[in-house]
Order: sequence, then structure tokens, then C-alpha cells
Amino acid sequence: MPRPPTPPSPFMSPEAIKQDFESALIRHLSFKARLRSFLHGNNNEEGPLRDPDQCSLGKWIVERRRGIYAHLPEMQELDQRHRAIHQQANRLMDLHLAGRRDEALAGFSSVQQAADHIVDLLQTAESKLRTLGREAK
Repeated sequence: MPRPPTPPSPFMSPEAIKQDFESALIRHLSFKARLRSFLHGNNNEEGPLRDPDQCSLGKWIVERRRGIYAHLPEMQELDQRHRAIHQQANRLMDLHLAGRRDEALAGFSSVQQAADHIVDLLQTAESKLRTLGREAK
């Protein structure tokens, strides 16, 4: 399980920004892997899969949206998309628990599409911040 997010400094180097966003990406990939595992019958702890505020990426987003990345419009969209993917995960988990495993597994492709969009948002936000950091020098 990834460590809790470390608050970013207001004066982050491009390398520190890169590392911060890489940690967010790892948190996101971990969510997808845990959801896939759950849908294949490995019943993980449901809380972080079901609740966007319990998941490590959700905590990262909330902390960053209130802090150093608050000025980025991508952060609001990232929060919205992140909450939506958890709604999708809840639906698939409920299908799985109701014995509709094949239907739940088939629905994972929609989660994958939503997950790809989250990756795009993370990459766009990181790129903007790194560009701003270079321009500030």
C-alpha cells in the first residue's frame, strides 16, 4: 500500500513535481489492480475501493486541490473523474457480490477508459506545473 501523500512545497523543483505526480499515478494504478483483483474473486478491503475519500489517490487529490495545485483547472476535473470512477467501481463490485461476475468483469472496460482519462489529467497537470517551474527561473 502506498504511503500517505506528502504535502508539496510551494517551491517545488521540476523533479519534485515529477515525483509527486508519479506517486499519484502509482496510487491510481494500485486502485485499478485492487479493483480487478476484487472482480476476480480476491475480496480485498472494500472501503478504499468504494469510497473516493478513503483511497490514497483521493487523499492526494484533496490535499493538492486545497494546496499548491489549487490554481490548476485539471485538479477539479481530476477530483470529479476520480469520484466518478469510484461510482463505477461500486456498481461493478455490487454486480460481483450479487453473483453477476461475468457482467462485472465485462464492465471493467468502462473503468479502464475512465482510468485512462485520469492518467491524461495527471500528465497534463504535471506538464503545466513543470513548464511553469521552468518559466519562473
